[in-house]
Amino acid sequence: MNLKSLITKIERVSELYSKKFNISRNKLWYLLKLQEEMGELTQAYLSMNGQGRHKDRSKEELKSRFENEVADVLCHVLLLAQSEGVDLKKAIDEKWLKRLNS
Repeated sequence: MNLKSLITKIERVSELYSKKFNISRNKLWYLLKLQEEMGELTQAYLSMNGQGRHKDRSKEELKSRFENEVADVLCHVLLLAQSEGVDLKKAIDEKWLKRLNS
């Protein structure tokens, strides 16, 4: 699956979510939702590494929760980029991958 196809699918899921919960996704929402997901990722990471409450979850459950939160953050980064018209391939090429050619 390429990035464009992935973003299209993620956008469809986000749109379904917003309709189900009557959420207006505006430009600020994308940033604030990403911030919320970062908080959840931080909490999951701390729990997984014994530095936060684990709520009687097994190591496997803690790892799974962390992985799910990583996915949430990635998806919301992609949604934010799309909402702002960021050409991710170009940005990644110019910011990261250009270093491979030097």
